[in-house]
Amino acid sequence: VQRLTDGDITAPVGVTAEQLRDELALATQRYILGRSEGVEFELDGPDGPLTVFTPHRDAARLAQKAQTLRGLPAAGVPREYLAKGCYFTLAGKAPFSRLVYPAPGGAGRSGHLGVHLTLDMAGQARFGPSFHWVDAVDYTVDAAEADACYAEVRRYWPALPDGALQPGYAGVRPRISGPDAPAADFRIDGPAAHGVPGLVNLFGIESPGLTAALAIAECACTALGGTAPGARP
Repeated sequence: VQRLTDGDITAPVGVTAEQLRDELALATQRYILGRSEGVEFELDGPDGPLTVFTPHRDAARLAQKAQTLRGLPAAGVPREYLAKGCYFTLAGKAPFSRLVYPAPGGAGRSGHLGVHLTLDMAGQARFGPSFHWVDAVDYTVDAAEADACYAEVRRYWPALPDGALQPGYAGVRPRISGPDAPAADFRIDGPAAHGVPGLVNLFGIESPGLTAALAIAECACTALGGTAPGARP
């Protein structure tokens, strides 16, 4: 499926899948080294250059980049909220051989999907994420946050021993809906929304954004007045 998708994506712009991945890798390296405000690269296509830009997660940099786009109104850039979550590894053998995603619950969590179980490539269990709002990006794992995870994990694994969860890693998710607000859906803004020809902005692409990537691409093509290669009728 990936090979077929690579062909559908790259054929219209005249590049191979390998060239596309190479360009993306170099752009990512420039971003990591601090030489750009985000992952940005350009491809030559039969209808002119195609520019792809994934901005830094910092709202100020996103707004700064947006200002360089001619005619983009301030309302075209939603406010960004930062939600932090920590994952904790299990000391010992994984209790399950499959992923566990409990039904989300709890009022006022603004879209938090609960503490689930995932397995790494070695089969070690990880539980998370915790959830709280932050004002700045910080990847420090607070061991105290494991306390709240115990209660949630024990909803589906009552035998979780005390002291079994160890700090793993943290992530910060940029969101377009904040505390006490309903969880926002994907926001796909084309020229009809912001008035800038040839521009499609994708905001709030959270989980399951990767799973929905092909459908999102179809929406982006439609917003530009075209049809995605291989799109469903």
